[in-house]
Amino acid sequence: MEKIKIAFICVHNSCRSQMAEAFGKKYLSEKFECYSAGTETKPAINADAVRIMKEHFGIDMTGQYSKLIADIPTPDIVITMGCNVKCPYMSCKERFDWGLDDPTGKSDEHFIKTAGKIKANILSLRG
Repeated sequence: MEKIKIAFICVHNSCRSQMAEAFGKKYLSEKFECYSAGTETKPAINADAVRIMKEHFGIDMTGQYSKLIADIPTPDIVITMGCNVKCPYMSCKERFDWGLDDPTGKSDEHFIKTAGKIKANILSLRG
């Protein structure tokens, strides 16, 4: 059976969408292929996100990197992080927005809270 492809999208693909991809790969891999991408890229993903995911959730994101939307397979489901920008059209069967604030430049507490919301949203996709 072919897995459903989910794309987690935000502007730079460096923080929230990367965390969503990591949680997705950990908790949804039996049913879904999880990807993340952005409308722009950064040279590296957010170091605070990498550290928080490792320290507080036991997930190593060191192999992940920032990708453009064109760099990933066509998704069945698109989930935007809440970037407050107009995302480009992406062909998909379903589209959702999680409305998450970007924790970049904020406290560890803010990162942990955002990661916790992402994890809860990911777990709700398991059905």
